Amino acid sequence: QVQLVESGGGLVQPGGSLTLSCVGSGFRLDSYAIGWFRQAPGKEREGVSCIKSRDGSTYYADSVKGRFTISNSKNMVYLHMSSLRPEDTGVYYCALDMSPPLGSDWYATWTGRYSPNYWGQGTQVTVSS
Repeated sequence: QVQLVESGGGLVQPGGSLTLSCVGSGFRLDSYAIGWFRQAPGKEREGVSCIKSRDGSTYYADSVKGRFTISNSKNMVYLHMSSLRPEDTGVYYCALDMSPPLGSDWYATWTGRYSPNYWGQGTQVTVSS
């Protein structure tokens, strides 16, 4: 049974940093994409960042480029968030795509074309002074 468990959320001041962690279990695939979505109050869930297991390719939403960094190690995936803004507030979800598209569109799940196969339970991030 696949499980994704997030941790690391909390309250941080604008301009601050926070690192989210997600531990995955129950899957063993040659190629998958794993990463983060977020949902702000009153807004739809949006893809933030993901990483491809096979070669470490990464994707970032325009709103977080240059501020967020995704990385992975064995069964863990991390999201280091810096220069945080109030608009980064929301529930952050770890998500797994077990069969990402081939080629340059491998992150299509994070741009909304498909849905992830599995979700974590979410962790709250609040950016406020």
